[in-house]
Order: sequence, then structure tokens, then C-alpha cells
Amino acid sequence: MELWYTEEHTPTVRFSIKVKKQLFGGKSPFQQVDVFDSEEFGRFFTLDGLMMLTEKDEFIYHEMIVHVPMATNPDVRRVLVIGGGDGGTVRELSRYKTIEKVDMVDIDEMVVKVCRELLPFTSNKLDDPRVTLYFEDGLKFVRTVEEKYDLIIVDSTDPFGPGEGLFTKEFYGNCCKILNDDGILVNQHENPYYDSYRASMRRAHRRIEDFFPICRVYQAHIPTYPSGHWLFGFASKKFDPLEIDAEAWNALGLETNYYNTDIHRGAFMLPNYVKRELELEN
Repeated sequence: MELWYTEEHTPTVRFSIKVKKQLFGGKSPFQQVDVFDSEEFGRFFTLDGLMMLTEKDEFIYHEMIVHVPMATNPDVRRVLVIGGGDGGTVRELSRYKTIEKVDMVDIDEMVVKVCRELLPFTSNKLDDPRVTLYFEDGLKFVRTVEEKYDLIIVDSTDPFGPGEGLFTKEFYGNCCKILNDDGILVNQHENPYYDSYRASMRRAHRRIEDFFPICRVYQAHIPTYPSGHWLFGFASKKFDPLEIDAEAWNALGLETNYYNTDIHRGAFMLPNYVKRELELEN
């Protein structure tokens, strides 16, 4: 008998991967957590039936959500990661020796435990001594924390269920408050292609614009995400991501599989249909 993972991207579009074996399936207090193994994409991880990452293409997402802000401000010392329970964002951050502290806040401890056991390719830096894990609601964390950060990365699920609060105006306002005067906020911004995702992308962009003088959107191409075309939001109190010192970042000698300083600049050059969507009012 064949086993297939199928995700409904829209009521009329589905994406499927043939599964060799299910490695884990469990229900946390917040969501359904599953890990599968496949021939084409290796191990992959889903929450409530939605793709979070695959072994074959996770590097694209994690490199783009981390190295774009880090190349923009190489003096980042203190980082807050909201979500990111698979550990991939922390893994990329850990490559920077200049970073002194990473606080990671994920609401679901089961996610971290499962990823530690079954997805070592993303979770292998969660024990870095600079990393502190908090298992609580990210919305509540940014409301009460007294720390100040140089960079906040919102590595969240989609804007419903456990991740819903991470797309609200209150959340972005509190992120702005706990960032330093030259702080940067980066978040996954959904895709611009399908209607429901596109509406979420516009709402998030509008809400972030209310708090930050510099707001841009950039893109990456991730085969296993809906439509394959994924966006990220970049917001800052000071730094324009198009003004980077490419030589300084390249001198770090970090080996990457997707990100480079040419991709960095090019990722902000958006197709016209995306530009038009961003200009629309909700």
C-alpha cells in the first residue's frame, strides 16, 4: 500500500509527496505534530497537516530569514527568535561568533523535543550555550520581557491556530518596543500567489508599516511551500537592507547553499504583481 502526504494549498490545488514511513505522529496541547520520511525530500515535518520543512529544501528558508538581516547589520549581538522550534533559524544564527545571546520562544515544547530527536540537521545547535529556550506564547513574551534586542526573527506558522497572535498589530508594536534604536524585525510573510495567503501577507505588511520607518519585502523560492514563491518582511528603525557591505559579509567565509550577497539585493526586486498587492489596502 502506498502512503502519500497531501496538503491542500487551496480548495482546488493539492501538493503531494510519497511517504516511505511515518516517523512520529502526536497531538500536543496546541497542534498535531508529524514527521515523515520520503524518497525525494528526505525527512519532513508538518504541523496540523501543513508543511513546515523538508530535509532537502529547508536551507533556503532558514538562510534567507537569518542572513539577510545579519548581512544588513553585522553588529547584531542579541537576538530573539519567536517560533522556530525545529531549530533551523538558531542553527544559522549560531554561525556568527559575534552574537552573544539568542532567546528562542516557542509555544509548543513537543515540537522542540521531536525535532531534537528526528531532525538533527536543523536542531543540532539548540544546545549552543548562547541559546536560551522559553516554552511560552510569543505574544505574551514580547508584551512582558524587559530585554532589548538588536534583531527579532519571527519564524512562525501560518496566521491561524497557535501562530495567529504573531500577526497582530499588538505583537508588532511590542516587537518595536523591545528592539534597540537600530533594531531589525524579520518575519515570514506568507506567499503572494493564492488568495488567502495573499490577504494575510497584505495585512501583516500594513500592520508592520505602522511602527517602522523602513519596511521592505523580499522573496525566496521554496519548492515545498504553497506556490513555491515565499515572502519575508524586513522592518527596521535604521537600516535599509539594500545598503549592505557585501565585502564584509563575504569576508566571514560562511558557506551557504542559497544565500549570497547578490541574492540579498535581488531578493528585494519584486515582481509587479507582488508590488501591486503590497500597495493595496485591505
